[in-house]
Parts: sequence; structure tokens; C-alpha cells
Amino acid sequence: QVQLVESGGGLVQAGGSLRLSCAASGRTFSDYAMGWFRQAPGKEREFVASISWNTRYADSVKGRFTVSRDNAKNTVYLQMTSLKPEDTAVYYCAASPVVAGPTDPSWYLYWGQGTQVTVSS
Repeated sequence: QVQLVESGGGLVQAGGSLRLSCAASGRTFSDYAMGWFRQAPGKEREFVASISWNTRYADSVKGRFTVSRDNAKNTVYLQMTSLKPEDTAVYYCAASPVVAGPTDPSWYLYWGQGTQVTVSS
């Protein structure tokens, strides 16, 4: 079992920045690829970024968001810059045993409770 707890969400103006954190506990953190997903009201959950031996990004966030991890602290981060109103969503971190850091949420076994990000125009 892996327990995940996100933090760092909030309200920010368009063009601003936020850094999300996801603290993991339980099984060996470094064994898992970590992903960030988001879900806006009325929409399906969508892939944002993942990190394992490489990093992957959705086209909509490429160049604006940066995913990183600190295995010593069992924490993964999502640095978000140049935020847009369409980035408004609940953001979730997730852990996957698939080392490639998949974009499909069905490959992720463990999920956090989510943190709300709201970007005002």
C-alpha cells in the first residue's frame, strides 16, 4: 500500500504560479512511477505529467509545468507557471508500478485525495 497526500493548491490569478506537493508513505516510493492528473467539473480525469526514469507531459502543459521528485523525502512536485483559467481543476497525484510513467490513469494503483487549483481570469 502507498498513501498519497497532496498539498499546495489554491486560488491564483492567470499568469501566476503554484507548486503542488504529494507526500507518499508506505511501500518504497522509488519503486513507483508518479503521475499528476486533473479533473475539471463535468470532464474526465486527464493526464498532466509523470516522472519515473523520464518525464512526460500533456501537450496542454508542456513548457509551463515541471514535474520532479525527491526520493529521499518521498515527495513528488508539480511546479505550475503561466497558469490559465483552463488549468482550473482538482489535481491528483498517483503511483504506478509501470516504470514508463503511463498516461492512462488505469495503470495507476494508488491515488491521493486531490487538491483544488483555481485560476481566475
